[in-house]
Amino acid sequence: QRQMCIRDSKVDPAVFHQGLPILGLCYGLQMMSQVLGGEVKSAPTREFGKTPVRYDTESLLFKGMPQEAICWMSHVDYVSRLPEGFTAICHTAATANAGIQCKEKNLYGVQFHPEVEHTQFGNDILKNFLYEICHAKGDWSMKDYARSTVEALREKIGDGKVLLALSGGVDSSVAAALLDRAVGDKLTCIFVDHGLLRKDEGDQVEHVMTKQFNVDVRRVNAGPRFLSKLAGVTDPERKRKIIGEEFIRVFEEEAKKIGAVDFLAQGTIYPDVVESGLGGESTVIKSHHNVGGLPEDLQFELVEPLRQLFKDEVRRVGRQLNIPMEILGRHPFPGPGLGIRILGEVTAEKVRVLQEADKIFIDNLKEAGLYDKVWQAGVMLLPVQSVGVMGDERTYENCVALRAVTSTDGMTADWVH
Repeated sequence: QRQMCIRDSKVDPAVFHQGLPILGLCYGLQMMSQVLGGEVKSAPTREFGKTPVRYDTESLLFKGMPQEAICWMSHVDYVSRLPEGFTAICHTAATANAGIQCKEKNLYGVQFHPEVEHTQFGNDILKNFLYEICHAKGDWSMKDYARSTVEALREKIGDGKVLLALSGGVDSSVAAALLDRAVGDKLTCIFVDHGLLRKDEGDQVEHVMTKQFNVDVRRVNAGPRFLSKLAGVTDPERKRKIIGEEFIRVFEEEAKKIGAVDFLAQGTIYPDVVESGLGGESTVIKSHHNVGGLPEDLQFELVEPLRQLFKDEVRRVGRQLNIPMEILGRHPFPGPGLGIRILGEVTAEKVRVLQEADKIFIDNLKEAGLYDKVWQAGVMLLPVQSVGVMGDERTYENCVALRAVTSTDGMTADWVH
């Protein structure tokens, strides 16, 4: 099926004959090889995760790098025969053609992912491609992104009014700051408290946004409404879709109270798009309520100023906008909230229990000085009970799972102690 997908690629082979520098990553290497006459087969050994790789440092792609390092692999197919004019420039124990080049045509490819944190010297590979092969100058900065985005928002929105879906997390807070700079009092933030937030988070969000940012925030306490819609639902995808649908319905009702509104702004970031299968990079991993969960009859035009950014880039923009670290440093939290950290049916009592358990976990991470070393931590309430002992009596109580991972951009993660 994958080979058929590669064969049926819509990329015109002429793209590879224009002399433009091209770097294929993972599937991109396979697709380029197939289109140019090479061969892709199912790999006898699947490689996934941290994998030792040996580089040919004579290649400009690996200039200045050590000959051996760790890369991040994720593939079940491999290039079994190179296209004419190509040579291998790195290999692993299982993959001879882990990196290839056709120097004359400026075509390069690697089977692994240099863009993720777990690949050692991955940024060096990307810099070599940009500076040594593409001759880029590297004079762009996040200041440029903030400035150009504010200008683009002003032009797009004009005299229109904007509603921002505010959650209080990193993404929606940065989006609010960008929009505030761009359109000022044309922005109204609606904070839909679906009752599935962490303990006391609703009050914290309202306080920070109104007192520190002086943003017009309309809070809607809609917890009972969301719980009624989720009654009896156990499938996590259905939960996401229900919460997404209800979010928009609440927005539409609130918008009618405010008056005519032209745009709906969201803090959608690139991993949301990728995981929802809408960016073309993957199948549906999970639908995000602000991406895959939007109803077809949406009454607003969407504005998503962070849609092309990863989480670490969003934080860099936030620093440029002087957003306090208590907001920027907060762990990512799913839009559907505790609704999808409760496995099985969502009830008010389960939400209460999970809020208490999650607060214990997060408070202990902070007290131990570990909170800022963990990218995301949270408690999952499992649909499992287990026998234990409390005092002198046997108990039969709920189980939770503690999850803590490290990451930079949210595209790959690793467990932490």
